[in-house]
Amino acid sequence: MSRINYYEVLGVSREASDEDIKKAYRKLAFEHHPDRNPHRKDADERIREINIAYEIVGDPEKRNTYDRLSWGAEPRTETIDPGVILDEMERKLFDEGRKELFAVLMRDVKRVKAELVTIRVQVVAEQGYDSFLEHMVAARASAIVGDFVTDEMDRRKQRLVEVAVEMMVSQGVTKRGDEAGIRTLRNRLETAFRSGRVHGIASALELFYERR
Repeated sequence: MSRINYYEVLGVSREASDEDIKKAYRKLAFEHHPDRNPHRKDADERIREINIAYEIVGDPEKRNTYDRLSWGAEPRTETIDPGVILDEMERKLFDEGRKELFAVLMRDVKRVKAELVTIRVQVVAEQGYDSFLEHMVAARASAIVGDFVTDEMDRRKQRLVEVAVEMMVSQGVTKRGDEAGIRTLRNRLETAFRSGRVHGIASALELFYERR
């Protein structure tokens, strides 16, 4: 199973302008519409593929997300295990979440230091002396992640996840129309992003930790 390149589907380069993409889509949609190709068995599938490609790269925000979530400068053409594709996407979304929350905490050092005080008290209460316990830092990070996530950040996350889901469906990770499969896929990707956010907070806390 080779990866689908939405630019190739539309017959444009990755450097194509939004207007060029729109023109290419209109031309292809006209040429391949099932009503104009009643004898082609693959007409419905072909127009669906064209529509999906345009839905992603024809929207500037989704296009930026697609480019960011793509792997490498050029899509791979060899056969790839769908499980490997999903693992890569989960790592990519994890990293997006990690960088997002790490950047937020770096702008709020006062809060970071306050959280370290809280964690230090919990650590000393548990073991009698101060040290950096990763599991306690991770637990605290998970508990406070909601304090830093704005509505705009969640909308951005949702856009990333939706584009990622569409990419995974197109790569055959789950079948189109399999609502349960797609729901499970979306949950996995959202979990990866949230785990990245938690890790971003934990990384910021570790950066400022000073043993006493």
